[in-house]
Amino acid sequence: MRGIIEVRIRESGSVVLYDANGLAAKAGDYVIIDAERGQDYGQVISILENLSEEALKTPLKKIIRVATREDINQINENKKRTKDVSQICLKKIQEHKLDMKLIDAEYSFDGTKLIFYFTSEDRVDFRELVKDLAHIFKVRIELKQIGVRDEAKMIGGFGHCGRPLCCANFLKGFDAVTIRMAKEQNLSLNPAKISGVCGRLMCCLSYEYENYKKYLKGLPKEGEKITIPEGRGKVISVNALKRKVRVELEEGKQIELDYNK
Repeated sequence: MRGIIEVRIRESGSVVLYDANGLAAKAGDYVIIDAERGQDYGQVISILENLSEEALKTPLKKIIRVATREDINQINENKKRTKDVSQICLKKIQEHKLDMKLIDAEYSFDGTKLIFYFTSEDRVDFRELVKDLAHIFKVRIELKQIGVRDEAKMIGGFGHCGRPLCCANFLKGFDAVTIRMAKEQNLSLNPAKISGVCGRLMCCLSYEYENYKKYLKGLPKEGEKITIPEGRGKVISVNALKRKVRVELEEGKQIELDYNK
C-alpha cells in the first residue's frame, strides 16, 4: 500500500500530505522535503491509512529522507540563529515605523529562506523592510501576517485546564468555534471563562459539541414553557448527558423529568 504521511512544514507551517517514498517514517520523526526553492524540513504528524481510492490517486511530493543526526543538528543550529535575526528585524521594524508585532522567525532547512511571522490589526506595506532584510541576510525573505490564534500556537502556554495549549500541542489546524457550542453545553457565557489566551473562543468547545447535539435531541430548551401531567411549568435546567430536565410549575414546585424512560 502507498505510504502517505501528514507533515507539518517546519515548526509553524501548514500540514501537508506527502508520499513516504518507501521510507520508515513514523509520527514524531523529522523529515527532509523538497520545497518550492531548495530543501526544507518538517515533522511527521501522523501515518494515514484506509484512504479512499480517489485520495490514493492524487499525486504527492515524496519526502527525500528521514532526518539524520546531522540534519537535526543543522535544524537546531538554524533555530539558534533566529534569535539574532529576530532582534535585527525588530530594530528594522522600528526604523520603518511599521505597526506590526514580530512573533517568530524560521530558517528553511538549507538556509536559503528566512520567514518572519507577525501580527497586525491592519494591512502592512513591508516592501522596504523586505529589501532591507534581504540586503542584510543575503537570503530570500518572506513576511507572513498571522492571526492571534496562530500567535498562541507559536508562543505556546497553558489553558484554563492547566494543560499545554491544544493548538501548540496536537491540533493540526483551526476549526470554526461558535458561541452556540458553549450555549448548548450549558457553559457560562462569561468571556473570561470560554476564551483562550488568544482572546478567541477556546478550541475545546468543539470537542464534545456533536455529542451534546445528539443528547439534546427531543429535550425541551431551558426557559421553554411545557405542560406535563402535574401541570404547566417552565424548564429551568437541562442536563443533556443525563437527559434530565428540571421543571418549575406555576405554583413553585419543581419536578425532574427523566427522558431516558
